[in-house]
Order: sequence, then structure tokens, then C-alpha cells
Amino acid sequence: MANAATIKEHIEKLYCRYKKPVVILGHSKGGLDAAAALSIYWNKLGDKVVGLVLAQSPYAGNPIASDILRQGLLKHVNLKKEIMEIVMSGILNGDLSAIEDLTYEKRREFLRSYPLPREIPVVSFHTETKINMSILTKFYEVANVKFSITATAGVKNSSKISVPWPLSSMLAVMAALLKLRYGEKSDGLVTRKDAEAPGSVVVRPQRNLDHEWMVLPSLNEDRKEANNCQVIEALFTLLIEVALRKGFLVPAN
Repeated sequence: MANAATIKEHIEKLYCRYKKPVVILGHSKGGLDAAAALSIYWNKLGDKVVGLVLAQSPYAGNPIASDILRQGLLKHVNLKKEIMEIVMSGILNGDLSAIEDLTYEKRREFLRSYPLPREIPVVSFHTETKINMSILTKFYEVANVKFSITATAGVKNSSKISVPWPLSSMLAVMAALLKLRYGEKSDGLVTRKDAEAPGSVVVRPQRNLDHEWMVLPSLNEDRKEANNCQVIEALFTLLIEVALRKGFLVPAN
């Protein structure tokens, strides 16, 4: 609720400053916060917003959050640090208390009380990431290698460091687990079906893109494919088109 109120204030400030309606893109949990702002404050924001793009947002809920609470893992002393880091950085933005809000039960409860207004144009964008077992095994081996650092001459101390497991690899692991457990395709955090808001125009790219790609693109991307900035621009263009078709915007002369 607090994030929704903050977003409402930002929208009002932008509208007041530029005298033009605002186009919103929310990534991951940011999409849920933006949708909540529009749902709760629609009577004040209806004339100030063109539409909403939900990018890789767990609109219907998140199985990881549901499993964590169902199994009481938050209170378990042996909870894997890597899993918590993924949940924290990828969806929760550092707020453990937000886990409960992402469970299917809580999301259904919230959406019953605050559904998105039917008239607002919405575009849902979601992706899938996957990895074959041979590459997964190699990542596992690399992640557990430790290198010895020998001190300079005359110093006896030495130390060891662990090679960090790249976030993209962790997301691929999570995607594999979600596929095995639920039979659902995902970006490593959000299943594709959970990322589709009812009544929205849905964009389902077939490329191998994980949850971090929208905000942290790979340096080794294929230049023949659109990068994240180009995709965001295309999503905004699509949203404007949807808004025009719905009569939510008046075409410029």
C-alpha cells in the first residue's frame, strides 16, 4: 500500500508538471505496485495515465513465495542463502515482509478487493529462460571452485576466495526447478502464466531471456536481436496503440 501511494504521488507530480498523461512500465514487483496504485486510486488517476506495461511481473502470484511460507522456510536456520538472495533481489527488492503479499492466496485476496480497472490499457510481457544439463553441471563445478591467492614475497599469509555463481545461472537453476515442480515455464522467478494480467495484450517472446534481462542485459547479446531498451520502446509503442484503439487516447492531428 505504501509503494502504491508513492507511485500515485509521482504520477500526479509528472502530470502536473508536463500536463500530459503518464505511460507506466513496472518490472517484477514494481509492476504489482504500479497496478495497485491504479487500482486503489483510479478515481484520482484515471485521467492522468495512458496505460500500464507489466514486465515480468508476478501478477497472479509467485510459487516460490507460496512454497517458502507453506514450508515455513523463513524460520528455518538452514535456508539456503542463494535462494533468499534471488528472491530478495529479483522480486522483493530487499523486503522479506513482501513474500507473503506474493503468495497466490494473498494475491487473489488483493485482486478481489482491488482489480485493475477494465478500461485501462495493459500490456503483459513475460519471458522464459532455460539451460541444458551439461551447461548446468559446468556452472555447478565452477561455482564450487576455490582459488588460492598467494601473498607477495616476504608475506606468509594467503587466502582463498570462492567464485561467485552468476545470477543468470541461478535463475536458470530456478527455472529448471519450477519446470520440474509445477510443469511451468518461467524466467527463473516468475512463471509465464502468472505474468499475464486478465484482459491485457500479452507479448510472449520465444528468446531465452531470464528475469534480470530487462534491467541487466547481457554484454554478450546477439546484436541481431533487440536489446532491452529497444524492447521497452516497442512495449510503450504497443501500449499507445492499444490505448488509441480503446479510445483512451485521442490521435494527434
